[in-house]
Amino acid sequence: MKRNTINPQWDDPYLIDVPSLPQGSWEDNGQQLKLSVPKEFSFSENMKYLSNAPNECLFHIKDHRIYKAVPIGQETPIIEISAEHENVITIRFLGNTTPSRQEVRAAVAGYVSEWFDLETDLRPFYDLAKNDLLLHRAVSEFYGLRNVGIPDLFEALCWGIIGQQINLAFAYTLKRRLVENFGRSVELDGEQYWIFPSPHEIAALAVSDLAVLQMTTKKSEYLIGVAQLIAEGKLTKKRLLATGDYKKAEKMLVSIRGIGPWTANYVLMRCLRIPSAFPIDDVGLHNAIKHLMGTEQKPTKEEILQLSSTWTNWESYATFYLWRFLY
Repeated sequence: MKRNTINPQWDDPYLIDVPSLPQGSWEDNGQQLKLSVPKEFSFSENMKYLSNAPNECLFHIKDHRIYKAVPIGQETPIIEISAEHENVITIRFLGNTTPSRQEVRAAVAGYVSEWFDLETDLRPFYDLAKNDLLLHRAVSEFYGLRNVGIPDLFEALCWGIIGQQINLAFAYTLKRRLVENFGRSVELDGEQYWIFPSPHEIAALAVSDLAVLQMTTKKSEYLIGVAQLIAEGKLTKKRLLATGDYKKAEKMLVSIRGIGPWTANYVLMRCLRIPSAFPIDDVGLHNAIKHLMGTEQKPTKEEILQLSSTWTNWESYATFYLWRFLY
C-alpha cells in the first residue's frame, strides 16, 4: 500500500476547490483509500447527524456505511465510506468506477476529508467549550462530531437560498426536486446515485424552467443569478478565501442578489470553513439556546452576543454543535 502526497492540478474549474491532503494523511491502494482521522473524530457521531437528514437525495446510508457519487471532472466514482476502526476512514470504489488516474483518487480523498472537516484541530474548541454555559453539554453529548460541510460552493449557495424562511423538511423536498429535475444520475447494481446540477446547467435556464420545483419566483431568480456568477468565474471559493477576512468575504456574498447575512454566514460556515462565521439570526440557533436555557422566550440578539462572547474564532462550530440538539 503506497502512501501519497498528490497535489492535483486541474484544468476543470470544478476541481479547483478540492483540497490537497497533507503528507501521511491518506493511503492509496487503488480500489480502496484510507484516511487517517484525528482522535477528536467519531464516525458514529457523524453518521447519526447524516442519518437525520430527511429526504436526502445526494447520498444514502446502509449498514453504517455511506454511499455517494462524487463527480471529479469527467469521471463519477461511486464510493462507500466506512470506518471499521475509529482512527481510519475507508473509502472503497464500487463496481467499475475506480478511477485509473491517481490524481482523481487523490481528489476523492480530498473531497471526503473536506466533507468531514478532518483537517481542523478541535482541541482548542473542546477546551473552550467544557466550561461554557451552553457548549459543555453539547461537546459531551456529541464528542467527535464535525462540521459536516458542503464542499461545492454552488451547492452550498443553492442550499442556503432554498432554505430561506422555510422549514427543514420542505427545504429537503425542494432540493430533491432541483436535483432530480436538473441534475444527473448514475446507476450501479440497481441503485441510483444523484449528482447536484452544475452552475452551467442552471445558468442556462429561465425562471419558467424552474416552475416545476414549486419554489418562489424570487428564489428561482436568485439560483439562476448565482449560477451565472459562478459559471462566468466571477464568484469562486478561491476569491472568497483570498479576501483574507471574514467580514470582507461576508460583504462579497451579501452584495449578491438573494444573499443576506444568514445565507452568507451559512455558506462561510459550511463551505469555506471560516471559523468566525456566525448565522446569529438563525431560528434553529435561537431554539437550541432556548432549549438549553429552559426559557419560554427565544433569546434576543444582545443576549446571544453576550452568551457567545467567549466563542471567538469558534462561532461556526459552536453554532453547529447547538444545532445538533434539534437536527
